[in-house]
Amino acid sequence: MKILILNGPNLNLLGEREPETYGTLTLAQLQEEVTEHVLVSHPNIESLDFFQSNSEGTLIDTLHAARSKFSAVIFNPAAYTHYSYALRDAIAAINIPVVEVHLSNIQNREDFRKTNVIREVCTAHFQSNGVQSYKDAIDYLVDCLSG
Repeated sequence: MKILILNGPNLNLLGEREPETYGTLTLAQLQEEVTEHVLVSHPNIESLDFFQSNSEGTLIDTLHAARSKFSAVIFNPAAYTHYSYALRDAIAAINIPVVEVHLSNIQNREDFRKTNVIREVCTAHFQSNGVQSYKDAIDYLVDCLSG
């Protein structure tokens, strides 16, 4: 099993940007925690790759490439969640499971964040629990892809 964890815009600023909403964990620390979770709980995962981009086109290209390299994708589309039909279509096109994650509860934030154009083409959705949302997504994928 090979999993790609894909992070969208502004997640490179974790730990600095709005710590009251996103916490003080940096993206590098988030990746370390997720990697440790995989090593301890899911040693059967063959590879775990991370990628972050602020560019919608790069995220689309990465999703397209993932279909032949990975078993599944865990994706935090960040602000693109609310309006990127191009990312939605890319997820729908790749025919591998994509699990949407968010650090915060987007439903309990600003009104514009209540729109989610990504959710219906994703296999599952985890939010509200910071880095635990990523770990829950991994656990979910292991259960789904192993059984």
